[in-house]
Amino acid sequence: MPTIDRIDGYADELTAIRRDLHAHPEIGFEEVRTSGIVADKLKGWGIEVHRGLGVIGVIKGKGSSGKRIGLRADMDALPMEENTNLKWSSKIPGRFHGCGHDGHTTMLLGTARYLAETRNFDGTVHLIFQPAEEGLGGARAMIKDGLFEKFPCDELYGLHNAPDLNHGEIAILPGPAMASADFFDLRITGYGAHGAMPERSKDAVIIATTLAQAIQTIVSRNVEPLQAAVVSITQIHAGSAYNVIPGDAHLCGTIRTFSKEVRTLVSERIRTICAGIAAAYQCAIDVDIRDTFNVLVNQVEQSKVVEEVARTVVDPAKVITRTQPKMGSEDFADMLETIPGAYFWVGHDGSVPVHNPGFVLDDKILPIGASMFARIIETRMPVV
Repeated sequence: MPTIDRIDGYADELTAIRRDLHAHPEIGFEEVRTSGIVADKLKGWGIEVHRGLGVIGVIKGKGSSGKRIGLRADMDALPMEENTNLKWSSKIPGRFHGCGHDGHTTMLLGTARYLAETRNFDGTVHLIFQPAEEGLGGARAMIKDGLFEKFPCDELYGLHNAPDLNHGEIAILPGPAMASADFFDLRITGYGAHGAMPERSKDAVIIATTLAQAIQTIVSRNVEPLQAAVVSITQIHAGSAYNVIPGDAHLCGTIRTFSKEVRTLVSERIRTICAGIAAAYQCAIDVDIRDTFNVLVNQVEQSKVVEEVARTVVDPAKVITRTQPKMGSEDFADMLETIPGAYFWVGHDGSVPVHNPGFVLDDKILPIGASMFARIIETRMPVV
């Protein structure tokens, strides 16, 4: 089955928008230019616009139904370098749309234009352009700011590009689909010394490496083998010279789980291990573990909607109902704790994973994502 012809007609414009956003990436809570472009596009298509934390577009369809559906796209980039060497690659050092949020924003803009032109639905659509998905709490900030009080939704849908799927494949997983996430910082305060006199130090490097290895035993020796958990040390910072043993070190990392019990266990074990190593090495270790994302749970009803709609947008043979959840996390989970909905994946060409400096989004999926959102609206709010 085809994508929507009218949206296919926007393909060149959508590609231009996406590449412009890609060339000018902005990280979480700094999406000033991006928000401005989104708001201007929506206004230009005659859509009611509200700005604050993110951008909200409101489109009313035909008829008198009071049903309201939200469609969400994230807008932020990552604080990392890009090495694709594309003509539209990032113009801002240390900023890169390495997760495809530029594509998500563009897809929702394509949907917005189509719905504004046709209004072939009975109800109200809330277009949610969210800042700061990448670990900075954009979803929670919008909810705390009254998102769903100001713009109530009966259902909510989101999507993500997926280079691990083939082009044109659409995947959905009912139930728990993505892991919860905690971020942690472990700050070691030892005692520095000359590099030639280690006996006078409380070596923060040795303490940090010991701590990093000990933490890796939590999943293998404390979590039940049939429970899913990941604990990753992703940063170690220490030292400034070849001949100085540093007194301070800083470790950062993330915890991913699907169970509240396992989540609590891992955090408690990190704290216990840090306390034990601090006592053994006669140092201080400050532990900061932060609840960042909840488990993303797709509701069965809305998951079936995605599956049925996908069969009208792509070849039905390319619609996949996943059975294995992802250990990756997504702050759309916090919105789905408030509003029933579903989050799905759109496959595209290219094998480089997201969050890699060589990641390239396939622009050919822009009409697919936009058509998915539009058909969800027309399916769930039909004009009688």
